[in-house]
Amino acid sequence: MGDAFIRHIELLGYEKRFFPSQHYVYMFLVKWNDLSEKVIYRRFTEIYEFHKTLKEMFPIESGDINIESRIIPHLPAPKWFDGQRSTENRQGTLAEYCYTLVNLPHKISRCLHVVNFFKVRHDDMNPVTDSLIKKPEVFLLPKDSKKNPTDITGPIVLQTYRAIADYEKSSTSEMTLKAGDMVDVVEKSENGWWFCQLKNKRGWVPAAYLEPMDGPDESEEQEPNYAGESYVVQKSYTAVEEDELTLREGDAIEVIHKLLDGWWVIRKDETTGYYPSMYLQKAGEVNISMKRELRKWDAPPRRSTIRNAKSIHKQGRKQISQETYRRNSKKYIQTQNKTNAIIEKNEPQENKAKAQPAVPPRPSKDIILNRCTESTRRKIL
Repeated sequence: MGDAFIRHIELLGYEKRFFPSQHYVYMFLVKWNDLSEKVIYRRFTEIYEFHKTLKEMFPIESGDINIESRIIPHLPAPKWFDGQRSTENRQGTLAEYCYTLVNLPHKISRCLHVVNFFKVRHDDMNPVTDSLIKKPEVFLLPKDSKKNPTDITGPIVLQTYRAIADYEKSSTSEMTLKAGDMVDVVEKSENGWWFCQLKNKRGWVPAAYLEPMDGPDESEEQEPNYAGESYVVQKSYTAVEEDELTLREGDAIEVIHKLLDGWWVIRKDETTGYYPSMYLQKAGEVNISMKRELRKWDAPPRRSTIRNAKSIHKQGRKQISQETYRRNSKKYIQTQNKTNAIIEKNEPQENKAKAQPAVPPRPSKDIILNRCTESTRRKIL
């Protein structure tokens, strides 16, 4: 058999990875002349370096001598900062590039530079990941878009939020904001920290500092659930504000309202108050890595601690007072207790035999003779 060469390259989509740091890799299905098919993963910066070398190897075909002689496809340079939007946007161009590359004259499409770049590497078979941080997220191209390399769906539109006050980052993973900054939210975490990007910057920002452009996003928050969900405290916290609760690791509580800023309203016995959601874990779930991560993170700021009178958080958002939480929570518990008491009270009565109706006394002979019919009177005569 002759030398190996590539018959077809198909872009499958891309992966968002979190180890050793957050980055994106494209997934390709490479079909070889021996009918084998392999999946490989490449960063765009690698693909661009491959492209630059290919142009240097074939200056005529790359148009360096005469632009009209160019047959090697164009490929845009990577941005200084590549986020999910640019990764998604670039798929159409990249799919068309691979399609054109494989169909170039054999001296280019079957050269060692092309063959070696698309060969399976050790990392392709064993991707470097760390499940303790976060598993990679896979974004596959729709089937319809694979039929035509130029028919690629548009980018995912990220939500834009505005910073309502200045925020100074306290760690390298966070991002500093100025009041009025417009950021794109890449990921919303229930713990109240959102991953955002602003031009060439990206990092975690407290959700309490962000508000949507159009109006308060209270529709994203669930309504209070006074039945409560069972959770267990994973990290102790000492209350700073009057409406917060002090709890110890291992305490069993009930969550009755999940708020976007990462401070949930919880119930401990008949007491309610705010507690950082990142320090809670659903009852019955076991996550050892979570406890390790908690040591690195502090609770995010609460909305009520940010002084900004113009914020729509205060103007348009439906506010529920702590007294309302307590009253409704207490009312729910009392209703449940009353219902249980009625059931317990009724159970013994249901088990008892039903009382028989009293038998009326037999009428006297005089009453029968005076009030009954002729046939009845004959029976006693």
